[in-house]
Amino acid sequence: MDEVLTILIVEDDQDACKRLIEHAEETDEISVVGVTNNEDKAIEYIKDMLPQVVILDLELTEGKGNGLSVLQNLKSIDLSFQPYVLVTTNNTSPITYEFARKSGADFIMSKHQDGYSEKAVIDFLHMMKTVIQNKKNSTVQKNVVTESPEYKRKRILRRITAELNAVGINMKSVGYGYLVDAIYLALTQDSRNTASVIGEKYGKTESSVIRGMQNAINRAWRQSDIDELLIHYTARINSDRGVPTITEFIYYYANKLKNEY
Repeated sequence: MDEVLTILIVEDDQDACKRLIEHAEETDEISVVGVTNNEDKAIEYIKDMLPQVVILDLELTEGKGNGLSVLQNLKSIDLSFQPYVLVTTNNTSPITYEFARKSGADFIMSKHQDGYSEKAVIDFLHMMKTVIQNKKNSTVQKNVVTESPEYKRKRILRRITAELNAVGINMKSVGYGYLVDAIYLALTQDSRNTASVIGEKYGKTESSVIRGMQNAINRAWRQSDIDELLIHYTARINSDRGVPTITEFIYYYANKLKNEY
């Protein structure tokens, strides 16, 4: 099976984010690993998720910071490879474009150019996929760094927590830690009785672990903004329930992350 092209979206327009995700999901060859409208979180996600591509909006007016700062900060990060940066912007200033290119932007698509659409962005990346991945793989081979099992474990856990935070799972809730562990187990081991394993770790009954996880999911779906949820959690949900089951939730993220690790 071909390697999946992993993408981080840094964009403050929620509708644009939804359309990018929808078009990316039309192919098995592209996976959106994260979405943010915040320059600080963008850098955090790049370090933890190691996306092959960053779709970067320059003007994050509805979020925090701007895309130019992301480009500047990217240069100071020690990564095994630098992501391909595709800038998408409403800005039309030639000076800004020149600065973006000098700061590391690989390609710039104006949102005002003829034929621009979120589908055109994904189609462009699909066309560039082989070249981007060949460059990434050759760079990784030149800069082989042995990652210790403990460092990898911590990186995966940070990645999982970033996903849970994005959908509004409360870090203070009892079920938060259970869900992190459950997704990690589903991702790294063949654990058929996850709740039992987690219960043994925390000294809790299996039923209390199950209850804690479902309560955390239910609370997030009740309190979080529905538009934000639909951006970050794209699996179908039974309309009668209105929320994912524990199994659906855990394996949605396990399957989403398995191509990264």
